[in-house]
Amino acid sequence: MEKKLKVTSNPHVRERMDTQKIMLCVIISLLPATIFGIVNFGPRAFVIIILSIGTAVLSEACYEKLLHRKYTIKDLSAVVTGLLLALNLPSSVPFWIPILGSAFAIIVVKMLFGGLGQNFMNPALGARCFLVISFTSLMTDFSQYPGYEDVFSGATPLALIKAGGEADPLSMLLGNIPGTIGETSVICLLAGAVFLILMGIIDLKIPGTYIVTFAIFMLIFGGHGFDLNYLTAQLCGGGLILGAFFMATDYVTSPITPLGKIIFGIILGVMTGILRVFGGSAEGVSYAIIFSNLLVPLIERFTVPRAFGILKEKKKKEVKSDGKGGAKK
Repeated sequence: MEKKLKVTSNPHVRERMDTQKIMLCVIISLLPATIFGIVNFGPRAFVIIILSIGTAVLSEACYEKLLHRKYTIKDLSAVVTGLLLALNLPSSVPFWIPILGSAFAIIVVKMLFGGLGQNFMNPALGARCFLVISFTSLMTDFSQYPGYEDVFSGATPLALIKAGGEADPLSMLLGNIPGTIGETSVICLLAGAVFLILMGIIDLKIPGTYIVTFAIFMLIFGGHGFDLNYLTAQLCGGGLILGAFFMATDYVTSPITPLGKIIFGIILGVMTGILRVFGGSAEGVSYAIIFSNLLVPLIERFTVPRAFGILKEKKKKEVKSDGKGGAKK
């Protein structure tokens, strides 16, 4: 035969989206929040973002160079990690914070475990938690860099609520509040989330279940009853929207099974609620996601669908020979 069929190993279905295109879509979806953060917090926020992204890309390239591995910076995953970390930083942090954080995210959380696809937790969140634990005062200082006209100082809305005060949900929606560079404007984050959903990059199973579960938890245990102002502030405050749509949905560290995604979202909502209501801090999204990331292998183990045509194994009765050509149970 002149024409030969080429047979390759499964899976035979190919997705039009490769890693680079997926990461590019994530970057585009984060642009509204990124631009708003730069406008809101000034040039210092822009420098932090550039330092974070640049360090992430350079760390991955240097690591692969030293270990003689194939360069993977073209897949843009390092850019996404650096950008997400920067959006989770206050604009007042010293410039060495994004450098240290991005290097930790790429080298320790990502590359030491085998690179993209092998890390057991979200690199950006792993780095953020490392920075919060190591440099708490710097990571919880939400005052802008001195010298700019609009200086945000004092507690975040969630901290005010936890202390018994009240927050303005409208300001939280618009982003005119203290906070990290990329978490303040809920409208910008939701615009990016809609883009990801329309592009088919994410679906609503994880973020939808996460947010609904968290809302139910706060209604029951928040101590404010059916207070829509309080509930809206909790949903808009902190990194809930950023975490739910952009980090909890990370392909590597989230379940791939439909039921697993729902269970994952429920755990996220409950953990975030527990940390916010009963924890010492007003926030809890980062730790909730990392904790849930650790449970993903267990979740997938019990939610993987059975292959078509395979029934559940039933207990079989033991059949023993009775020595007379027959059989006995």
